[in-house]
Amino acid sequence: MLRYRSAETELPGDPVQLAAELAESGLFDQYVIYEQNGDFWFAGGALGEIQVDRSEVRRRWLDEESAAPLGPHPLRQVHEELGRMAAEGWNAYGWMAFEFSHLHTARPDRAGDDELLHLIVPHSEVRLGRHGVLIRSADQETLEALTGLLHSAPADRAAASRPVEVADGEGRYPDMVAQAIEEIRTTELQKVILSRTVDVPFPVDFVATYVHGRSHNTPARSFLLDLGGRRVAGFSPETVAEVGADGEVVTQPLAGTRARGFGDQEDERLRAELLADPKEISEHVLSVKLAEEEMATVCRPGTVSVRDLMTVRRRGSVQHLGSSVHGLLAESATAWDVLRAVFPAVTASGIPKAPAYDCIARLEKEPRGIYSGAVLRAGSDGALDAALVLRSVFEEGDRTWLRAGAGILAGSTPARELEETCEKLRSVAPYIIPAQGQGRA
Repeated sequence: MLRYRSAETELPGDPVQLAAELAESGLFDQYVIYEQNGDFWFAGGALGEIQVDRSEVRRRWLDEESAAPLGPHPLRQVHEELGRMAAEGWNAYGWMAFEFSHLHTARPDRAGDDELLHLIVPHSEVRLGRHGVLIRSADQETLEALTGLLHSAPADRAAASRPVEVADGEGRYPDMVAQAIEEIRTTELQKVILSRTVDVPFPVDFVATYVHGRSHNTPARSFLLDLGGRRVAGFSPETVAEVGADGEVVTQPLAGTRARGFGDQEDERLRAELLADPKEISEHVLSVKLAEEEMATVCRPGTVSVRDLMTVRRRGSVQHLGSSVHGLLAESATAWDVLRAVFPAVTASGIPKAPAYDCIARLEKEPRGIYSGAVLRAGSDGALDAALVLRSVFEEGDRTWLRAGAGILAGSTPARELEETCEKLRSVAPYIIPAQGQGRA
């Protein structure tokens, strides 16, 4: 059983900047940064990994590798494989693709051929907290290197951003919305979230973009990852699942949107408009109702309740109607059962979910991947925290892009839903930092 070496110290500076220093240290070939309730967690390197595609679960611990066919409960398999990681007090970090949801349906073929989940149990871990810093590493040399790095002079991050144009260049989105509205009016579908992509036409400095974007956003969670050839920097407006080691369970659906950032008077006018809009209220209530029903399947009877119903939450360039659904974990359930019950978030898929998946698969021209999936942190103590992947910039191979969607109901109008995607994209698009040597054209 591996036991991490550890050290504690005072927080020597801004946690976002310090997390960026760790990411750029060159000590690790892959990493995840995850912001949760005021703490920034940095996970570097990988002692162990769990990877899932539509046919198998692969596990690696140090030099030992194994694979098993995918069964009917993939997240239970993930839970079991993590439990075999021979590290005391481990935490795991990584992501789940939106298409993971197809593994729980009658159409697993729609999951595609790409990776659907990738988690690491890190070689080293740093918690940058309001009350101090905890450093853990598998070896003393790296522990000392991390300690020294945190107390060295921070890098100069005065790079200029290069805003990305968020218009619908192809002009497809209003037609997609119109088709979805017709389906909602003529089928069992009540709501569907349709998204569109915006390509970033230059290489991006993801660490600098994360630091710059975080200073202009007010996320529920933020994250930066460089894992398995994928890079993502994001400022999540809501959590998919929060499960405490004590068994408290929370999901926080946000649905209903207006722009913000135009000054106090205009923002307040838009806030009042949001609170009075029948379409936005209907969208939110439908989402909360389904979230309640899903939570009831994994929580103790009588413990599920809604709190802070339809409070307005400010998230970067937009403001949303938000609610919190709480419960106590059933004795027979785990955090991974909770994640299965609520994933993907109703606010990024639709109602009912199965016909929403069908609609998304037909109308969106490419798989979503990590977009509208989850970046998560899970612990050996049974805790799990999963952030909805929205308001993010993505990179795979030689392509970099943004993506955003809107919730479509029978009362939607294509022009308004297109504008809503623009409003959401503006939480990230103005703050993109080009990679060195890729300045303004």
